[in-house]
Amino acid sequence: MRILLKILIAAAAVFVFMSVSCGDIRDDRTVKEEKQGPEPVDDGRGNQITGEPSDTIPSEQGHIMIGNVGDFTFDPSEIRTLRDDIFNEGYFSIFDILAHLDDTGIINMEYHFEDDMNTYVIDSINDLESWWYIAYYDGGWPERNVYRMDHYPYKDGTYISVSEADKDQLAEYYRIFQEEIQRKKDNAGRIIIPEVIIRTRTDGAIVFKNVEIMPYDLRSDIFKQGTVTAIDAVMTLGDEGMITYGLNWYESVGTAGLVKDYFVDRINEDASSGRCGFVYEEGSFRFQGFTGNHIHIPSDSRVINSPEYIEFYWICI
Repeated sequence: MRILLKILIAAAAVFVFMSVSCGDIRDDRTVKEEKQGPEPVDDGRGNQITGEPSDTIPSEQGHIMIGNVGDFTFDPSEIRTLRDDIFNEGYFSIFDILAHLDDTGIINMEYHFEDDMNTYVIDSINDLESWWYIAYYDGGWPERNVYRMDHYPYKDGTYISVSEADKDQLAEYYRIFQEEIQRKKDNAGRIIIPEVIIRTRTDGAIVFKNVEIMPYDLRSDIFKQGTVTAIDAVMTLGDEGMITYGLNWYESVGTAGLVKDYFVDRINEDASSGRCGFVYEEGSFRFQGFTGNHIHIPSDSRVINSPEYIEFYWICI
């Protein structure tokens, strides 16, 4: 079934609510405009994928703010990722921007890689310690996040602010990252999520226990083959016949002029319409909702390690 889906994706490949991934819900006019396009490709079991990626490599001059150190611009074409195990050539993370500024002597950043967290850690920037970040895509807004900086894909128009952070708060983030990697090690390198929660309008909450998430390479433009993203949880459940789904590619949505992502527009019988549809989050139960897990990275672009849970849920606002 996964092979068939990959073929379908190659031929064709979550629901945008709140501006970019979990945010600002579309109005009826926007829905009608953006659902025009190719007919969905159906795998024969009720799982559909509509549209395909186009022109997703960042190309516009970017901007990053770094606390009291300064505000800087950069050329995306000059940046090379340190996470070539995750990103394809031409794509990079927010952390890679800082590494580039360090390499070119614009800032002085000390950093190292932590195997037990699977992430780069900033030791200092211009001799100042304890840094974290706020980022959001076009049409979004500032939000607290608990997500690895070297996993966060940059796209044109991304707002980025890096600032000094509370040491105890950072330590808690790092503990969660360590727990994820330990969970993956305990499962012999497989990503087995203790709880995948699907909350639909029709069926209510459905909880799937200990789900092994498989990679479907939906975003083979951005990520290396075999990279697992949050949307793979929905595709895995669909592959196993536990749910059916519909995915749709969006170039833009409402006030977000640049989106370029797939979203989950349907799970089982519930399809997004007007101001109702599916949003999602993933991570540790200690940071549910807007305390850190519910952030504006579309689920097809959110690389996961081995989170405690993933939840897709129906909402109307």
